[in-house]
Amino acid sequence: MKAFATTLLAATLLTGLAAAAAEISPAVVYDLGGKFDKSFNESAYNGAERFKQETGAEYRDFEIQNDSQREQALRRFAQRGASPIVGVGFSQAEAIKKVATEFPETKFVIIDAVVDLPDVRSVLFSAEEGSYLVGVLAAMKSESGTVGFVGGMDIPLIRTFACGYAGGVKSVKPDAKVVENMTGTTGAAWNDPVRGGELAKAQIDQGADVIFHAAGGTGIGVLQAAADAGKFGIGVDSNQNALHPGHVLTSMVKRVDNAVFQAFDDAAKDKFTAGATTLGLAEDGVGYSLDKDNEALITPEMKAAVEKAKADIVAGTVKVHDYSADSACPY
Repeated sequence: MKAFATTLLAATLLTGLAAAAAEISPAVVYDLGGKFDKSFNESAYNGAERFKQETGAEYRDFEIQNDSQREQALRRFAQRGASPIVGVGFSQAEAIKKVATEFPETKFVIIDAVVDLPDVRSVLFSAEEGSYLVGVLAAMKSESGTVGFVGGMDIPLIRTFACGYAGGVKSVKPDAKVVENMTGTTGAAWNDPVRGGELAKAQIDQGADVIFHAAGGTGIGVLQAAADAGKFGIGVDSNQNALHPGHVLTSMVKRVDNAVFQAFDDAAKDKFTAGATTLGLAEDGVGYSLDKDNEALITPEMKAAVEKAKADIVAGTVKVHDYSADSACPY
């Protein structure tokens, strides 16, 4: 009888959880590059999938093919009763601002931008902090004293990655050279792996033996070129260590998955709040990855140094320059 009561209680709790989750109809609109870009969009997808697996609740999503589809997709989801609706990437900001104004009862989430409306949650990440950490590792791994950075679209957000990375490099080797290239100035810069590979090869020709990318799908070409040349790449957003085991030194993870999961979960539990929030090292919003695919590349000395840097940043004894707040990068 006791076992039956326990089973009944567990079933009741599970039913209650499913019912709470079923009251919402979440949706995700991915940015250019698609949900399987092995990077930013895929991290959002992973968060939505985790919510689905843990609650049994379905969600809808859409992969845009051009800029004009952002607003169309957001409005279509809102018209069909979806909520919360997540727009992945700063490029969604104007579309979310317009559609969220039209549908004030619908909950929206924007990643990497701020939309100041009462029905919008804006989630930012301290990309400079995570980039600083992988910069420390890059400098310690480099034998040439030259490391590289390949960005996607040339915007302040990506310059924030580049500046933080340079700061980490210079904290270890003040005389190190950081070679930097941006892929382009349009949305196409996120999905051009061929160009990413070309830029990486050019940096390798200049002596770079570790290259960090913050370029979405373009970065797949960067990592491939580094591996082909026997050098090291550094992934971004999602953990990309497994793409080329032994040649991806680490990945600067940005927990977009956590942000998406939390938004869905909060809405399901009627705890959704609007407003802007920034997730850094202290909030486990950014970090570096260490797993079976790269553990042999990270020496005990490297791990100790990067963990000390992390602790110092969280404690406030090390201040990482935020390019988005001050475009005069000092590194």
